[in-house]
This record gives sequence, C-alpha cells and structure tokens, in this order.
Amino acid sequence: MRALLPALPELAALAGLLLLPAPGCAPRREAARRYVPRSREVTLTAVPLLVHEQQGQFPFLRADFARGGLLEGREVYAFVPSTVTVVEGDTVRFRILNPEDDAHMFVLPGLAVPVPGQRETRATYVAARAGIYPFVCNMPAHAPMMAGELVVLAPGAVAPGPAPPGGAGAPR
Repeated sequence: MRALLPALPELAALAGLLLLPAPGCAPRREAARRYVPRSREVTLTAVPLLVHEQQGQFPFLRADFARGGLLEGREVYAFVPSTVTVVEGDTVRFRILNPEDDAHMFVLPGLAVPVPGQRETRATYVAARAGIYPFVCNMPAHAPMMAGELVVLAPGAVAPGPAPPGGAGAPR
C-alpha cells in the first residue's frame, strides 16, 4: 500500500493528460451547433382503414355504417406515416399517393392541396418555424380520423451530421 502512495500524484497527472484533447481536435462549439437546412422528400399515402366497401368482407361493419351506426356518414382513412419530422428551415417535398378512388384534401397550416383519387400529388412546404403542426384531410366524412403531425425541430435540437453530397443545403 505504501508503495502505491508515492505513485498517486504521477498517476493523477497522467490521467489528466489522457483526458486532454489532442492538438487540433478540440470541439468547435459554434460549428457543432450549426445546422444547414435540407430538402427532404416525404411520401405520404392515403390509406383506407374502415370504408363502406368492406361491409361484404366484414359483416359487422353493416351496422356501423347503417343509419345511427358508429360510422354513419363517415369512413376511416389515414395518412401513412402520420408523423413527419423535419428541422426548421428544411424544404419538405411531399409526394402524396392516393391509390383508391375517394378524393382527399391535404391541409397543413399555410398549405392546402387537393388529392384526387388514383393519383400522385406533389406539394412543397418550407418548415419556417419550430413547432408541431397538424395536417388533416378536411373532407367532413374523413375528419377527424385522417390526421397527422409535422414536427419541426429547432436547429439546435439536432446534430448537424455530415454535409449532404453536393455541398451544404443540397437535396438529400
């Protein structure tokens, strides 16, 4: 035990040296927090979950879609995925697929896009401010079930990651 005591100061000094960053490797706080906005491709699909055409396949739905039924005058659709996450300043290029015949409407604060049946619709949105923004199909028979959220993170909430190919801000 006594043999170890004289060595403790030397061990502490050595440990301190090991914890110091190598020259040129010191983190750059400013650069580490800088996020470069990107262009992001997002595909949403309008998916029928409970629609009147399914009554033959699922007999219990007859009562639900009938007068006074739980789904009278409604059908249940969804946007898939229902949550999209981007970063403030990103340009979001939505590709909305509607493989069935009912028309929908994609509504996000500052954006309203008709989504006809059996079509692909494209729309562009700039996520200007951090926050959580609801998106919906505002067709009365599809509300409130056909809904989702665009989550816009503040740039400081994400690591900048590597620069996209083609330079800063290039589409990814």
